Amino acid sequence: MIFASFEFLFLFLPLFFAVYFLTPFRLRNWPILILSWAFYAWWRVDFLALLVGVTLFTFLVAQRLDAAEGRGRGRWLAFGLVGNLSVLAWFKYANFGVHSFNQAMAALGLATLPWSEILLPIGLSFYVLQSVSYLIDVYRRDVPVSRSFINYAAYKAIFSQLIAGPIVRYAEIADELKERDHSLALFGAGARRFMAGFAMKVVLADTLSPLVDAAFALPAPSLVDGWVAAFAYTLQLFFDFAGYSAMAIGLALMLGFHFPENFDWPYLSRSIQEFWQRWHMTLSRFLRDYLYISLGGNRKGPVRTYLNLLLTMLIGGFWHGANWTFLAWGAWHGGLLALHRAWSRAGGSLPGVLALPLTLLAVILGWVVFRAENLEQALRVYAGMAGAHGVPMSDALAWQILPEQWWAMGLGVVLCILPGFGSFIPWQREPGAIRGIWRFGWQIGPSLAFILAAVLLYSRAAVPFLYFQF
Repeated sequence: MIFASFEFLFLFLPLFFAVYFLTPFRLRNWPILILSWAFYAWWRVDFLALLVGVTLFTFLVAQRLDAAEGRGRGRWLAFGLVGNLSVLAWFKYANFGVHSFNQAMAALGLATLPWSEILLPIGLSFYVLQSVSYLIDVYRRDVPVSRSFINYAAYKAIFSQLIAGPIVRYAEIADELKERDHSLALFGAGARRFMAGFAMKVVLADTLSPLVDAAFALPAPSLVDGWVAAFAYTLQLFFDFAGYSAMAIGLALMLGFHFPENFDWPYLSRSIQEFWQRWHMTLSRFLRDYLYISLGGNRKGPVRTYLNLLLTMLIGGFWHGANWTFLAWGAWHGGLLALHRAWSRAGGSLPGVLALPLTLLAVILGWVVFRAENLEQALRVYAGMAGAHGVPMSDALAWQILPEQWWAMGLGVVLCILPGFGSFIPWQREPGAIRGIWRFGWQIGPSLAFILAAVLLYSRAAVPFLYFQF
């Protein structure tokens, strides 16, 4: 079940809210937990046991970690981290490891290992990262350990963020797990946020999905084909993932939780560092606080700093998936971050008129290998973007492009650049400052977009969120 489906909108969500608001407040974490587990089990009942097991394991280890003293704290932390990361490594990377090993053995003419594919449990990458952040925060005494299993399990299982984030830290909602506000105003604000995210996903991302698939599948893309593929995916990925995050944040707000923002118009960034301060911000903060700083950050000299940046992004890329493409994408961004830091330390700077398009170009080039199924496909698209197979759009792609896909790309561009105009555009101001027609648009705009998205969803099959595969 996904958010952009009629099963979710007209079956699960009404049932959830009915049970939730009919439950006394002091017991409302129970329906969050039980119905979120039911939401997860809708996909695969057997993998619910894994989610429950990881939750219980982390909860119990955190209790012992909090009670321990001296070196015992470090041992319990290591035990908890190894336990969680071992689960992630087995389900996410075992296939990749065995396949890579078998390819090497086959190249040498040696026997390969027999292997049956392991299915990746949906959302595993996200709820394992939550476990890691919670254990480290308890170890650092940045957050008090949870004494209530129900509260902690509800935090892990909240259905709105369970599958693809944002990566919510326990400290960010610890107080709201015990006491939170509910009001019509808060519920309405959350509903508008949900509807806006729903429209981003269905109207824009899903409309571009067939075009992206067709363009990346071309055996010899032309220059126009290659850039259409890269540009369309750049928009699809943003509106798909930012749409999911908006829906997750909106649903949480309807329940009285305030989740952290995950996107801040990243395609308006003027440096690669700024891009990572605006894109998937909860992951960026996780990589910074729990990996980059732990590696030494920038405290051990410039060379070590560059190595830490590269290693952090390599791990961040590999976290997205067990594929050489993700390692290449991580290396690309790690190298760009190191280069930007060296350039900044040397006093280099660029005017915004150059910095913004160059940053966007670097991001788009990275998205090609991120989207590609393998390095060979990525190289084909790059060759096309360089004009190796001619310039005009190929007939193989032209006949597949529908008018609504051109409209989706155009609308996506407009929505991406609007925030750059700031206060010059009335609807960019705070809702309280909007008057007349702009206030009216703020109130009904998400509703109209949601209706359009629902009509489109009725006319075509639901498309899974891109980040579900990670």
